[in-house]
Amino acid sequence: MRRSDRLRLVRLSAALASRDRERLEEALEAALALADGDAVEEALLQSYLFLGYPAALNAFALWRRLSGRPAPEPTDDDPGLWRARGAEVCRAVYGAQVERLRENVRALHPDLERWMLEEGYGKVLARPNLTLADRELCIAAMLAVQGAPRQLYAHLRGALRAGVPVAEVDEALEVALTLATPELAAEAREVWHELRGRIAAAADGRTEGE
Repeated sequence: MRRSDRLRLVRLSAALASRDRERLEEALEAALALADGDAVEEALLQSYLFLGYPAALNAFALWRRLSGRPAPEPTDDDPGLWRARGAEVCRAVYGAQVERLRENVRALHPDLERWMLEEGYGKVLARPNLTLADRELCIAAMLAVQGAPRQLYAHLRGALRAGVPVAEVDEALEVALTLATPELAAEAREVWHELRGRIAAAADGRTEGE
């Protein structure tokens, strides 16, 4: 995906999380310039995992009106594959920390762990038409703007694991933070600073890798 298109999707995701209709409409109008409209649809679809169905439904209604695109055919998918597919994508995002993550979520509620794996990672984040790298940047944008620092750390790390260079993660985060409050922007930058420090320490062999 072109850098400009990726940043439009990041800004769209941040606008969704801002809950500001005017900003969302502006971001959707900018997204009309994307050559791949399916990528916009995927960014909107995955937002329900982080922002809820109302936000996703309202965004799609606005997108249909602005773009004139009809709804696509439903996905021909096999729910029996979601768990294995989810485990694979979850490991790609969390690396060696994946088992600890699953144990921690399972301790909160076992159904949450199952839903995270099957629905979140298997059903949604493993879908085609948007790479995991682009998905992770869009997810990080939503988390930064709504103020979820622990999850933001994980998905910024996930973007790096998915192959996004540090400079491009930095650029995408700054685009997202133009739609965050000053307090949440400062919090997100601190999360990113901490992650970069740990990565640098790991590279120097002072600590174990994330």
